Amino acid sequence: MRPTIRALTAFVSLLFVLGAQNVRAQPRSVQSVPEFATEIAFNSGQSVQPIFEGWTRNADGSYQFHFGYLNRNYVEEIHVPIGADNSIQPDGPDRGQPTYFYPRFNRLLFSVKVPADFGKRELVWTLTVRGKTERAIGWLKAEWEIDESAGATGLPSGQPRKNVAPTITVASPAAVTLPGPLKLAASVTDDGLPVARKRVGGDSENPPAFRFPEGGASTAPVNLPQLRRTRPRLPGLSVSWRVWRGPGPATFEPEAVAVKDGQAATTATFKVPGEYVLRAVASDSAASTPYDVKVVVTDPSPRP
Repeated sequence: MRPTIRALTAFVSLLFVLGAQNVRAQPRSVQSVPEFATEIAFNSGQSVQPIFEGWTRNADGSYQFHFGYLNRNYVEEIHVPIGADNSIQPDGPDRGQPTYFYPRFNRLLFSVKVPADFGKRELVWTLTVRGKTERAIGWLKAEWEIDESAGATGLPSGQPRKNVAPTITVASPAAVTLPGPLKLAASVTDDGLPVARKRVGGDSENPPAFRFPEGGASTAPVNLPQLRRTRPRLPGLSVSWRVWRGPGPATFEPEAVAVKDGQAATTATFKVPGEYVLRAVASDSAASTPYDVKVVVTDPSPRP
């Protein structure tokens, strides 16, 4: 090997070692979750990373800490019950977090209220999936404050910034037998802001996606991921549905529905018996309000 080649090889090796040391030296409280540079992505078998997304101030001096998560799988949906493997501390383990995790990024899903004197303490969400533990650490660092008035209302230029989030209630049976359907009827009121504007040229935020095979299971190898199904987003006043807590999936038909005359209805079907919390989110495209429905799903032919 010529000297120049040996020197280049040694230099590259040194860079690799230094890079590895730098990665190991990253503080545990780093909140960003980058899409790591890799050509391998997985349909299943990966972990879930909770994410602290920032904090906002309440009128009474307290604070809201906002969270989402990254399910690193492209297809697999994961259930992690409240407990040692799904805990928010202090004052947990249950602080209202989900137990059912949809694929990929799910942003700004819920918030946890902390007192005005929270100070320099930390709020930690810990998730353990397949023995791998991930954490999101929330704290009152100034850079993480979310300015809700800075373009967050989605109002057209010149329109008064006085949008109020919609209100929602849902009528639903408290129990259903597999597979359903379970009828869900949402009643929604809103102030009419922001004024809905028609999109031109289709929904650029939700491009067409691969559709998974019937039943939701992918037949592709785990290292050849399907393109994930995008969750529908409707302009104007609408209601969308998801499983918030529960042992298995639910199929909503439709998953998102426009509100008409104050009403928005859907049906849910299930595959697994158990206790569920289904979350409806009423959105006017600028502000949103969640509403949780508790449902017990029973098996019509339980085992002896």
